[in-house]
Amino acid sequence: MRKVLIIGVGAGDPEHVTVQAINAMNAVDVFFVLDKGEAAAELTEARRALVERYVTRADSRTVIVADPPRDRAAADYQGAVKDWRDERARRLAAAIEAELGPDGVGGILAWGDPALYDGTIRVLDGIGVPYDVVPGISSVQILTARHRVTLNRVAGAVLITTGRRLSAGWPDGAEDVVVMLDAGLACRAYRDQEIDIYWGAYLGTPDEILLAGRLGDVIDEIESVRRAARERKGWIMDTYLLRRIGS
Repeated sequence: MRKVLIIGVGAGDPEHVTVQAINAMNAVDVFFVLDKGEAAAELTEARRALVERYVTRADSRTVIVADPPRDRAAADYQGAVKDWRDERARRLAAAIEAELGPDGVGGILAWGDPALYDGTIRVLDGIGVPYDVVPGISSVQILTARHRVTLNRVAGAVLITTGRRLSAGWPDGAEDVVVMLDAGLACRAYRDQEIDIYWGAYLGTPDEILLAGRLGDVIDEIESVRRAARERKGWIMDTYLLRRIGS
């Protein structure tokens, strides 16, 4: 029976790929890559480089699947995400049916960890093909390591959320908040509060950028650096930790 391995490969540093992930990659007959087009060609190339570096078998191959466009400005955000994910599932299912033998092993390389703000598990749930998940190092882990801070404080909790949710209001009862998928730096709304920020972009890659300090003191610099980086590369992936001071 065919099956698929969803393999977490970290946020960009090849040395963050685990031994378990390398072993899983070498069990794959066909790698399926959801290609986002020219704007994200660098990410597709990074996946190819990981395969070349770690896969020792000569008979594996890669199949490119065009990623469907996504309406990020839709009024019904959750509905738009569902439509996009359903179309992803349809395209991936068709590729698996056409390219993977009845006893073959397919592989999907997922950035960071497949369980944290990555939709591959949900897509595979919709296809019905048996699959296993190999965990990976997430951008959140790299962020805290680079800034040499702990994710949680002593006996404290941490909340992981999105920029969209943060823009709707500070989470009730939260003192330490990790923000991902934030296209517009929603943290600017809290610049006058006593909050520290630990920000990082392109974590784990040669283009990594780190900034930290009192939110009100550094948010303008973060915004400027972020804008310039996005214009230079055509895309940006960033994550940040917000920490209330004195809590």
